[in-house]
Amino acid sequence: MNSPFTAPSTIPHDPAAEDLEHQREAIAALGHQLRLLVDATVRTAASPATLDRLAGGVRALTEQLTGHRRQPADIPEVDEFPGGIRMYSPVTGPGSPLAPPMRVTPMDGGVMGRCLLGIAHEGPPGYGHGGVSAMLLDELMGWACAAAGSPGMTISLQMRYHGPVPLEAPLRVNAQVTGTDGRKVFVEGSIATEEAPSTILVQADGVFVTPAPEAARALFPALNNAK
Repeated sequence: MNSPFTAPSTIPHDPAAEDLEHQREAIAALGHQLRLLVDATVRTAASPATLDRLAGGVRALTEQLTGHRRQPADIPEVDEFPGGIRMYSPVTGPGSPLAPPMRVTPMDGGVMGRCLLGIAHEGPPGYGHGGVSAMLLDELMGWACAAAGSPGMTISLQMRYHGPVPLEAPLRVNAQVTGTDGRKVFVEGSIATEEAPSTILVQADGVFVTPAPEAARALFPALNNAK
């Protein structure tokens, strides 16, 4: 009798998929360490001599990132665009030193994001920058469009700030599509803390538009070469 530990897998071996997953894991690991570095950098009260020495060390590390550098219009090979993984997104990307990063899950009628803002995202002391709140909502509202089958781009985003968003507190970000009109998609979003999810701190109303095929080809020329 075959042991469950020795039985052959029914899933075909896919070296390309394994390589992609390994690449994503490495990107996420580097992104995590960079976020720790950014956090330490904005907290430190180190001396100028220490900062000068560290700047030289960081410069030396940067010089090790050799090889091809993607251009702004390039779509990273590790991404799924549109409507999928974005490894370097400043909101959800595990490889981004700027991202919280927000974790997104589907929910009834929309999507939910969970994250925690650090001092690098600070506006008023102890609270998140208002522009960061807008960025979180804009991103998640775009996810809501994609989840509804209408991936689109923002054409309008109206913000209402009811209270400051605390730093280093688990946040709950919600977004849901409320209607459509042709290629336009109407979306609502909100930010609250996990501790008080019914107390809305920030609200947003957005209008997104799904580009026509010819517009999408012009906006994202790399998609024209995708297989």
